[in-house]
Amino acid sequence: MEQLTLTTPALLFSAISLIMLAYTNRFLAYAAVIRNLHDIYLQKKQTSLLRQIKNLKLRLNLTRWMQIFGISSLLFCVLTMFLIYVKQQMIAVYLFGFALILLIISLALLIKEIQISAQALQYHIADIEEHLEKK
Repeated sequence: MEQLTLTTPALLFSAISLIMLAYTNRFLAYAAVIRNLHDIYLQKKQTSLLRQIKNLKLRLNLTRWMQIFGISSLLFCVLTMFLIYVKQQMIAVYLFGFALILLIISLALLIKEIQISAQALQYHIADIEEHLEKK
């Protein structure tokens, strides 16, 4: 096995930081949409909005877990660097492997969230097409 150096886990810093920025932007966008839907629902009481709110709730939860696993991955990268610094190479290798697994989980959740988002947009397209066919 090759020696793990301080630069290896440090390489993930920029990638994880960008991923976390994207996750945070998604989270903020969902929060804005949910607030908007909440106001519309209080005015109109449309049951069709409940399906959208339920979908957004699921996507919001997935985004939260994506953030948790991403931040945990970053934390374990930092711990890996500390262990390398204090000459605990074997523990550092396993901890870095665990950090990579957490990052993989975070990215897998992102794939799932994208699939749910695409499905939600398909519902909107179907509603528009159905409305156009009635005219």
